[in-house]
Amino acid sequence: MIGIKVTVIGAGSWGTALAHLAAENNYNTSLWVRRQELADEINETQENNVYLPGAKISQKLNISTDLCKVVSEADIVIMSVPSHAVRIMAKKIRGCLKNDTIIVSASKGIELNSFKRMSEVLSEELFQGSTQNIVALSGPSHAEEVIRGLPTAIVAASSSQTAAETAQDVLMNRNFRVYTNTDITGVELGGALKNVIAICSGISDGLGFGDNTRAALMTRGIVEITRLGIRLGAIPATFSGLSGIGDLIVTCSSLYSRNRKAGMEIGRGKTVKEVLDSSKMVIEGINTTQAVFSLSKKMDIEMPITEQAHLVLFEGRDPAKAVNSLMNRVGKYEHEDTISQNFFEC
Repeated sequence: MIGIKVTVIGAGSWGTALAHLAAENNYNTSLWVRRQELADEINETQENNVYLPGAKISQKLNISTDLCKVVSEADIVIMSVPSHAVRIMAKKIRGCLKNDTIIVSASKGIELNSFKRMSEVLSEELFQGSTQNIVALSGPSHAEEVIRGLPTAIVAASSSQTAAETAQDVLMNRNFRVYTNTDITGVELGGALKNVIAICSGISDGLGFGDNTRAALMTRGIVEITRLGIRLGAIPATFSGLSGIGDLIVTCSSLYSRNRKAGMEIGRGKTVKEVLDSSKMVIEGINTTQAVFSLSKKMDIEMPITEQAHLVLFEGRDPAKAVNSLMNRVGKYEHEDTISQNFFEC
């Protein structure tokens, strides 16, 4: 396995952390950086001060701006770009890939308009619809903690157990535990949809609400995620795992969470445009809210938290009124759609 060559596309915080992991695990690893200026800075300082300030990056890591070169040499390509750029980047690299290259998607989102998960976009652009060489990486894993070597556990999911285990072997070490899963649909949906709930959690915090409110949003949020996931073919038990409840907990609670931070600023009175303009990094939950809301309407799936998030983010609704709408919905039996029964029986 040590002879495997790894290329990570995208030098944001998560891509940098994953490249650091693979390099420290003694795999020949390249990190593709879009801007020469950033590549030079990383090479000179051994730090990515734009996205991971203060964190030392492995000296074994090769930094490159030559996309096709590092992709053509790789046995594993880890795609760590914002979800809206995945299709564009896939088109750029498809002529450079070896036929048996494993593609690991580290992007969490749903494509607008097509409603496709990232693995579906990649399989469509790179492998004519086949998913055998595609792995989705998800779970509670802030890059700021991973690069410091703090204990972390995530999931590598693929329809091919062999592909998932290859990604597991490349990334896993004593501080970074990787589980495998064959439910790529559930793993990707959990990783993408939790960002919607995290924005809502941040809005709640920004409004000055407490732990009770956040707990209610998280609990009912996982119900919405599971409800949609089941309709799309996911295994219910996946949402009780690391890419479901695990990722939801950390993203709704952590100060590292960009989505929670964005929600807090909106709850305190900033506009969505002001929040986006002030952020150096992509806030995935905003586009995901739009995609999931449209998908829920198309499939006639009840997702009240997502609906209120959409109203706040895209129609200018007052956040306090959105919370009031959720609290004053008609009384219901908690498990009336039997999701919890399916959830815990699996």
